[in-house]
Amino acid sequence: MSIPFRIVLDENKAIRGDFYPAASISRGVLIISHGFKGFKDWGMFPYAAERLAKDVDVITFNFTHNGVGEDGETFSELDKFAKNTYSCELDDLSTLISVLTDEFDFKNKLLSSDKMQPVIFYPNHSRGLNLLNTGPDHAGSANPLSKLPFFLLGHSRGAGVSLIYALDHPSEIAGVISWNGITQVDIFDEATKKKMRKEGRAYLTNSRTNQEMPLDKVILDDIEARQADYNIVERMRGAQFPVVLIQGEEDYAHLRKGSKKLVDSNSCVSWIQVPGGNHTFGAVHPFQGTTDALEKAIEHTLEFLRQRVVPTA
Repeated sequence: MSIPFRIVLDENKAIRGDFYPAASISRGVLIISHGFKGFKDWGMFPYAAERLAKDVDVITFNFTHNGVGEDGETFSELDKFAKNTYSCELDDLSTLISVLTDEFDFKNKLLSSDKMQPVIFYPNHSRGLNLLNTGPDHAGSANPLSKLPFFLLGHSRGAGVSLIYALDHPSEIAGVISWNGITQVDIFDEATKKKMRKEGRAYLTNSRTNQEMPLDKVILDDIEARQADYNIVERMRGAQFPVVLIQGEEDYAHLRKGSKKLVDSNSCVSWIQVPGGNHTFGAVHPFQGTTDALEKAIEHTLEFLRQRVVPTA
């Protein structure tokens, strides 16, 4: 069973998340990042998080500008979606990790809650892992989560964000798992980008909800201003942290080509291809049950984690 929490950044901005405690003694923390037009409760994510919470605590969350509102399901905050830059998502992930590691007794506060209403936290912006917990708020005790290895799992765009975060903070992250992930941050076609530059805003149709999703020029500005930071393939050439790409054999061709480039750039990157798996491993929203491809993706992920944590059984 997941436990909801909320990290309040200001009166109009919060990170909404769910905590899935490990079934046994936790040996690590796994953070799952959703992709473009995704959210933490989309289709497979709650099921996958529950399955992966064996020897690690698992956290799912919504990026602050993913467009999904208070109900956790509806794209009711399209004004935020329009400005959802990679910089914004990286800041969200940074804030989340800071709260997980700096907040005194984060896990016990969740476990002792009523598990229905979100537990509220406020970031102290200390940035990064506080392994010693020497501040006054930690007097006499340590935050157990800060002693554990942190892993990032991202789906699609979330995988690209996870890789960039790990490249920016290699000492914090014990490994990255990419589920059908991007390796190129510019995911928009030329017509969309032309309209964004000319008119300041373009629209993409959400095929599931039939909503017109706005995209503001600030998204392109961010990509162009940080080209070197966001060049995943080039930066991965020198990366030393473990990375596994778990990808459906029927995933989009351009994403599979990107995975090939990433593997060619760094021989330490593993590429596991799932037979019959599409971009969501056959899962849909609302969730209609697991699939063979999803089960294989989960098992490969568990094996990656088992090799890097001390299992309890």
